[in-house]
Amino acid sequence: MKSRKNTQRLVTLSILLSISIVLSIVEGAIQFGVPGAKLGLANIITLVVMYLYSDKDAFTLVILRILLVGLVRTLGSPAFFLSLSGGMLAFLMMYLFKKTNKFSLLSVSVMGSLGHSVGQIVMAIFILDTPQLVFYFPIIFLIAIPTGIFVGMTSQKFISVSKEVLHINT
Repeated sequence: MKSRKNTQRLVTLSILLSISIVLSIVEGAIQFGVPGAKLGLANIITLVVMYLYSDKDAFTLVILRILLVGLVRTLGSPAFFLSLSGGMLAFLMMYLFKKTNKFSLLSVSVMGSLGHSVGQIVMAIFILDTPQLVFYFPIIFLIAIPTGIFVGMTSQKFISVSKEVLHINT
């Protein structure tokens, strides 16, 4: 019975990884109007895994998603390192705020969105050797907050439906 449950968990996590890869690729094709600004659709899956499974599973998913999308599109390019730095800081922020047990999933999502933005801008400053990019922070923060709210609300709904359909108890 335990083997079946582990297999089901692994299959579900693999499907969620696949969804996050597709969301990441689709999102890359969407122009948001502001260079570097994105909705953060793949973070929906990161939050779902973080809240339904474990932080370790969510971290593994983020790393695998970035590497696999990188293999297909950008591995070794500046865009890959921007994605990696944004993804890592987003995960770290979500992990830290979730661990306090004082913030809602929505707040955790917004912090992840802000973390992603900070990670990418800091990496862009380093890669491009352009400290003036620091002035981009206010613009990107104004975008990160509503996108973080959207991702958080979508994640809440996804989690609710997943618990019902997959019979997951957290």
